[in-house]
Amino acid sequence: MPQGHIMVPRAGFVFFVAALGIFTQDAVRGEQRAAAHTMYDKSTYSGNGETKYYWRTEAQQTLQESLKNQPVVGVAKNVIMFLGDGMGVSTVTGGRILKGQLQNKTGEETVLSWEKFPNVALSKTYNQDHQTPDSAGTATAYLCGVKTNLGTIGVDAQVVRGHCDTTQAAKITSILDWSLAEGKAVGVVTTTRVTHATPAGTYANTAERNWEGDSEMAHVTGGCKDIALQLIEENPDIQVIMGGGRRWFLPADATDPERGHNTAHGRLDGRNLIDEWMNDKKRRHKSYRYVWNETDFNTVDPAQTDFLLGLFESSHMQYDIDRTDPNYEKAGEPHIKDMTEKAIQILSKNPKGYFLLVEGGKIDLAHHGSEAVKSLHDVVAMDLAVEKADSITNAQDTLIVVTADHSHTFVISGYPIRGNGIFDLMSSRPGYISLARDHNPYTTLLYGNGPGAHTQRPDLRHIDTTNKNYVYQAAIPLSTETHGGEDVAIFARGPMAHLLHGVREQNYIPHVMAYASCVGDYKAHSHCAASATQHSTATSNIFG
Repeated sequence: MPQGHIMVPRAGFVFFVAALGIFTQDAVRGEQRAAAHTMYDKSTYSGNGETKYYWRTEAQQTLQESLKNQPVVGVAKNVIMFLGDGMGVSTVTGGRILKGQLQNKTGEETVLSWEKFPNVALSKTYNQDHQTPDSAGTATAYLCGVKTNLGTIGVDAQVVRGHCDTTQAAKITSILDWSLAEGKAVGVVTTTRVTHATPAGTYANTAERNWEGDSEMAHVTGGCKDIALQLIEENPDIQVIMGGGRRWFLPADATDPERGHNTAHGRLDGRNLIDEWMNDKKRRHKSYRYVWNETDFNTVDPAQTDFLLGLFESSHMQYDIDRTDPNYEKAGEPHIKDMTEKAIQILSKNPKGYFLLVEGGKIDLAHHGSEAVKSLHDVVAMDLAVEKADSITNAQDTLIVVTADHSHTFVISGYPIRGNGIFDLMSSRPGYISLARDHNPYTTLLYGNGPGAHTQRPDLRHIDTTNKNYVYQAAIPLSTETHGGEDVAIFARGPMAHLLHGVREQNYIPHVMAYASCVGDYKAHSHCAASATQHSTATSNIFG
């Protein structure tokens, strides 16, 4: 036997090898188990380094939360409706990514406040006479419960747009009216003019959405009132009204505190509707405040204020990205989150509850100009408003519904890498700019039509596409981008929110809100959520 070698019996050798193999396999399995439980590994995995264990764990935790989720069955004392004007699904996705990227994340994995709500549905948005809708006809659907024609508000489809004489027979009421009738407090908050299509849907009846002031009705006959006049004369009990649009409430010879002359859009009847609003509250011995800038707004004490009128601009309020820019806004405007909070504080003093509409209206206006930077920043602003409302209300007695009136031709395209700047040029791999067939780069965000169409596309490598004023490119040249006709999402939490599920007609939404809060057609307790447990069988008929 060579020196230094050890003789091992055959049986012992077999045992030694087997034992060594078991030990080795255990060690490998241990390493595999350790690797399997690693949530992130950027050295091996793409994106943020999420491993398969991360995705399985994330899904299992979500499943567990879903199994625990139970519908809230009972009466909604309060109803808050958030309306993202023009906030289609692609806009929600874009806003989600922007929110995350503003927090120095890749963005795609971010969750908007309303995306945490347990109930989601789709809404079919067409008007009764148009495949792709406008904001007036849709407002009538999701506030009055009836579909109607494009360009008309608070009337059914027998109305003829622009024909005053067809209005009276077509008038219908809204969930704001129904809530008032049951003694609830009501309010309207918007970032557009308070006479614009969405807010007007709560209180106005008109054959033409553009009749916001009497200066727009100089040649209209038949005795129809402009929308601003309807708000002040016919709706004195709306406790909170906030947004823009002072020009329709002031005489043509008045001086606007920010814009100066009011000649172009001022009232031709010489009436000062702001003064009339204040005089009405004074005559009825109501505590009230009228404010037109952020400083005055901040001094409003909800505990001492029952009626609040805030008109913060001559026309629409500023885009959120412009709101604190002194080049655009000098007097100061409150954030939609702060308006929402103050409205809730005022309205919640009513022991019978309240209905509140909050509109992120300039999401839509930015899209019409193909200004995606402004639009998505307004989505993020509305996200903060919803988050605030969610945090200061109770899901056991407050129904919150978040939806859109319609979509836009806005798309998220190409194959950008994870975390690619949402406003940047399309890049499918790091350090590389993707080129189209014309050998020019393109952005991830594009429009189907709009002012950004070009006969020959410019080279975007020399253009800052993240600038808030950049007009994103479009396929079809139009002076203004149009709405999109696809379904939009509905997100809901609170009492009876589970009734918002599946694919529904848009006019179904206020019926759910009314049923949950026992107002309107559902004011009888035998016909509303007050007796919901009796309606839980498939054969039940709530109308007896």
